[in-house]
Amino acid sequence: MQTISVRQLKSNPSTALRDARTDLVVVMNRDKPDAIMIGFEQLQGLADMTHVRQAIAVSLFKDRLMSVAAAAKLAGESTADMLTRLAQLGIAVADYDAATLATEVDTAAQWLVPAATH
Repeated sequence: MQTISVRQLKSNPSTALRDARTDLVVVMNRDKPDAIMIGFEQLQGLADMTHVRQAIAVSLFKDRLMSVAAAAKLAGESTADMLTRLAQLGIAVADYDAATLATEVDTAAQWLVPAATH
């Protein structure tokens, strides 16, 4: 385990991130532990961390900080499984305004019309 101060983290975040890939990094604020940094690589293969990875992935997607595919990869599951998880949680995958939604529905309806009727 390594420790760094908030000041060190601010001045050189890349070093802290690099160190967190292989070891726990404790961020100290006024001589008290304030946060722990751990690289996602360290979470690979830890069965008890699966739910943590899934929760982080869902949260990052919900905040629109990553795509569904990226969230699925982070969670260690297929895109289809992530889409199912998001639906079960009531999290919208697409967030359209009314006009855009109407256009998308019309386009989809045109795709569903057999080619002979065009």
